[in-house]
Amino acid sequence: MIILRIILVGFGSVGQNFAKIIHQNFGNIFVDFGFYPKLVAVVDRGGAVINPKGLDVERILGIKRAKQTVSLDSEYGMVGAKALEIIENIDSEIVVEATPTNVIDAEPGLSHIEAALKKGKHVITCNKGPLAVALPALIELAEHNGVFLKFSGTVGGGTPILNFAKKCLKGNSIKAVRGVLNGTTNYILTRMETGVSFERALKEAQMKGYAEEDPSYDICGIDTACKLVILANYVLGLEVTLKNVQINGISKVTYKQIKEANKRGRAVRLIGSIFNNRLKVSPEEIIRSHPLCTYDVLNAVTFETDECGEQTITGRGAGGLETSIAILRDLIDIRDSLSREFNFNGRIKK
Repeated sequence: MIILRIILVGFGSVGQNFAKIIHQNFGNIFVDFGFYPKLVAVVDRGGAVINPKGLDVERILGIKRAKQTVSLDSEYGMVGAKALEIIENIDSEIVVEATPTNVIDAEPGLSHIEAALKKGKHVITCNKGPLAVALPALIELAEHNGVFLKFSGTVGGGTPILNFAKKCLKGNSIKAVRGVLNGTTNYILTRMETGVSFERALKEAQMKGYAEEDPSYDICGIDTACKLVILANYVLGLEVTLKNVQINGISKVTYKQIKEANKRGRAVRLIGSIFNNRLKVSPEEIIRSHPLCTYDVLNAVTFETDECGEQTITGRGAGGLETSIAILRDLIDIRDSLSREFNFNGRIKK
C-alpha cells in the first residue's frame, strides 16, 4: 500500500474542496490510481490541526465552518502555529500550497514552497504569486532537490491547459500563444455587449462569486499576466517573470468600443499573448467565429504550432471545485511519476 501524506497550507474554498474530494473519493483513488492520500496537517490563518495518523476531514470541515479556524479543534488543534513550522517538522511527502495570491512579493506562499522543496517534499500549488515572481528559480530548486513542483491549477482551473500544451502537443513546435485566461473579465465584457455598464457587470460578477471584493487583479490584467508568465516558462521554456509582461486591463474599455466591434463582426476580449518571446496582456478585437471568442466565464487558449496549425483548448476557468480537481490531477501525476521511477530502479514490482 502506498500512502502519500499531505500537508495542506491554506483552507479557503480551494483547500476545503480538495479535502472533500480526497475524502469522498478515498476508496476510488486507491482502486484507480494505487495510493492512499492522507491529510496529516491543515494550516489556516488561525493556526493548524495536526494528526500524523491522518485527520478526520469531516470533523475539521465542521470546525472550520463553526469556528473559522481549524486550530480550535479540541484534540489536535494548535492555535497560532505557523505553516513554516509545520512544513519543517511534520513528516509528509506532499505539501499543497493554497494560500491567496500576492504578486508584490509572493509571500507567504513563496516561503512555503521554498521550505517544502528544500526539505525534499513534493509541492502542488494553485498560488500564482510565487510562480509569477520566481518560477524559474523554483523549478531549479525543485530539480536540485529531486522533487516535483506541480501547478496545473494555476492556469485554467480544472481545464488542463498546461497539460494539454506539455503532453498533447508533444512533437509540435509552439511558436505563439494567445488566450482568454480570466473568467471575470470575460464575464464583464460579455455582459457589456448586451448594454450593461462596466460597473453593473462588475457588481454582478462579484455577486456570483466570479470576482473578489477587490477585483483589481482581474480587471487590471494582472491575473492574466501571471498565467501568461507560467505558460511562457513551463510551455515555451522562457525564463521570465511578471516584470517582463506589458499589461493593460479592461477598465478603460467602453460600450462604444464594444458596439463598434460588434458592427464589424467582432468582440472585445482581454487577450494574453506570447509571440517572439514578448508577453502582452491587452483588450483586443476577436472575430466572432474564432475559438477564442468565448462567452461568460469560459477560458480558451490557442497554441500556434508549425506542424499542426492552431490548437485550442476551452473550458471553465478557476473556481474552488475546479481548481481542487487540478490539485488532485497533480497529485496523481506525482504518484505516477514516483511509480515509474521505482519501477525503473527495480525497487517496486507491480
